[in-house]
Amino acid sequence: MTEPAAPKLVCRNVWKLFGPRAAETLAALGADPSLARLSAAGLVPAVRAVDLAVQTGEIFVIMGLSGSGKSTLVRCLSRLVEPTAGEILFNGRNLLAASDKEMTLIRRHKMGMVFQNFALLPHLTVLGNVAFPLAVQGVARAAREARARQMVALVGLSGREDAYPRQLSGGQQQRVGIARSLAVEPELWFLDEPFSALDPLIRREMQDEFIRLQAVLHKTIVFITHDFDEAIRLADRIAIMKDGAIVQQGTPEEIVLHPATDYVREFTRAVPRAKVVRVAAVMGPAVGAVPAVAIAQRATVAEAAALFLGGTAALRVTDASGATVGHLARDAVVNLMLGG
Repeated sequence: MTEPAAPKLVCRNVWKLFGPRAAETLAALGADPSLARLSAAGLVPAVRAVDLAVQTGEIFVIMGLSGSGKSTLVRCLSRLVEPTAGEILFNGRNLLAASDKEMTLIRRHKMGMVFQNFALLPHLTVLGNVAFPLAVQGVARAAREARARQMVALVGLSGREDAYPRQLSGGQQQRVGIARSLAVEPELWFLDEPFSALDPLIRREMQDEFIRLQAVLHKTIVFITHDFDEAIRLADRIAIMKDGAIVQQGTPEEIVLHPATDYVREFTRAVPRAKVVRVAAVMGPAVGAVPAVAIAQRATVAEAAALFLGGTAALRVTDASGATVGHLARDAVVNLMLGG
């Protein structure tokens, strides 16, 4: 049997506290001190005791309300912000043991970053902006411009290479930011609320573009958002933060169907279950008569629901090879769609 691949990124008991002598005070307070004890000690907690593992090729979404610590956490992961304590392992190596010079090289060559603020250089063209991180690496002009043209084409901006940022729409500017972050061919891609400044229609378009890009590139992605609809649309797994701590992590289905706390339950209360939950999560065993109509186990319940309109009582659920793995009953779909 093939051994499962090691996670690309692992966090172990990561803390970020603001205040005097934060590391020494945290050590003196003992394991996992309460918010009240941290406050009494004069510390402001931004990230508290975070444990997570991001698998190679997955989209791992970290979400929470403003002030929950999600943006600070993603900056800790790349050491743009120095954690107070813990371990951050990238390809098995603890980044907190790396020198500043080593971290600069890792960020330049192995990490891509896209933030809410597009941060394009106004005096450079689209091509110049996309090629800029390669210029910082010292890549020859012909090679970096060739790579930049490939990335511009990948995000659908061919023909706009000579345009300046002021001549682009918000969605086009964000595409340039995405192309620039991909130019260095990163192993790990950080995106911190990259679409939140966009109008709703453009935001949806950019989510579609992001899904398309991931289908082509298969990057390992840490994506930050406060929008649960965006999270469930994009994520393989989700971690929800509150007061600097992760209160639940799992697949979108797990979080929607089994919220661990009242906070998570409130997050998921208005989510249409049928658009989130996949058939595999609510199917029953393959017993009795074999249904004539089949549905893939990765399909959503909303996709399966339309197949019951002709009076069908059950669907045959299949895996990627077409083998039957269960049956989906109409009652299970009705119960889920009505909130049961």
